[in-house]
Amino acid sequence: MRKFYLLIAPLLLSSCIQTPKKLPFTSVTVEPIYHDSISIRAIDIVGNTLRYAGTGGTFGNIDLHSGKIMEGVEKYHTSIPEFRAIAHTNNDFFMLSIENPALLYKTGDGGKMDLVYMEEGEGVFYDAMTFWNDAEGIAVGDSVEGCLSIIITRDGGTTWVKIPCDKLPEGIVGEGAFAASNTNIVTKGDKTWIATTKRIWYSPDKGLSWQASYDHRIDTVDPTAGVYTLDFYDEDVGIAFGGDYTDPKDARNNKSITKDGGKTWKILANGNPPGYRSCVQFVPNSDGLGIVALGFEGIDYSEDMGASWKHLSDESFYTIRFLNDSIAYAAGKNRIAKLTFR
Repeated sequence: MRKFYLLIAPLLLSSCIQTPKKLPFTSVTVEPIYHDSISIRAIDIVGNTLRYAGTGGTFGNIDLHSGKIMEGVEKYHTSIPEFRAIAHTNNDFFMLSIENPALLYKTGDGGKMDLVYMEEGEGVFYDAMTFWNDAEGIAVGDSVEGCLSIIITRDGGTTWVKIPCDKLPEGIVGEGAFAASNTNIVTKGDKTWIATTKRIWYSPDKGLSWQASYDHRIDTVDPTAGVYTLDFYDEDVGIAFGGDYTDPKDARNNKSITKDGGKTWKILANGNPPGYRSCVQFVPNSDGLGIVALGFEGIDYSEDMGASWKHLSDESFYTIRFLNDSIAYAAGKNRIAKLTFR
């Protein structure tokens, strides 16, 4: 009997020690870490380094431990590009400008940036980019010559190839994406979702084949309304968020959830705040329940997968990325800040 007790005692003790359940957020503290007269809509966290790019051709990185900032300015002949999309692999950093000509840069020798892709022409406007892995990456832009612009690399970003229109879903006049926060593209494994101004595109095979659906439920009637931002917690649970930035208080049909990988969507908290937001992200380690959405009208949080929302702050930002399940970094007009959720 004593031997039996000795065997089960550790089990009894371990069953009494439970990991404390993480409580929902009730507040957020905003601590500025960078300030300059530029607009920043693209940030990326790699280890303990935050990378950014914005207006005025400005790009750089911030050491999150020391606060040290390294910054540069990229010019193309006499023009100064505006960057709203960045991405990284384990080897390189990438940044992509918006308007004609579209300029895609990759880290080169000696800390300089190498131009690896350029596209010129009427209507050229790129919005977002990301990588599936160290070799394969994707960027999306507005429609040109009858279809959405999608460029893909399969060699680590050294070369990029544009997908021809006959390999994509039938085009829609004026279809593009909102270059608001570099969150129009989400990848999970081989799967990819792209939020356009009209539809949500899906690829099961890293951009080799595509299908598009209007079933996200979010209003896209006005040219300034639609899905501005997209995030997936896993391959099944995802959220689409947007609205109309010219009428940011309007919360009708501006946020929806999928639990089957984007096959079907359901409108969330219809008519209830928040209204327009430019960036949405799932809180890490929240089982898909925790979501933060922000924009120029403030920061909002849901603890129940978007069914209800709590306004945490009036602080204005364009984009956000989480470092862990309670600390994030956000960027906007003239600044980058550390956000601590409690």
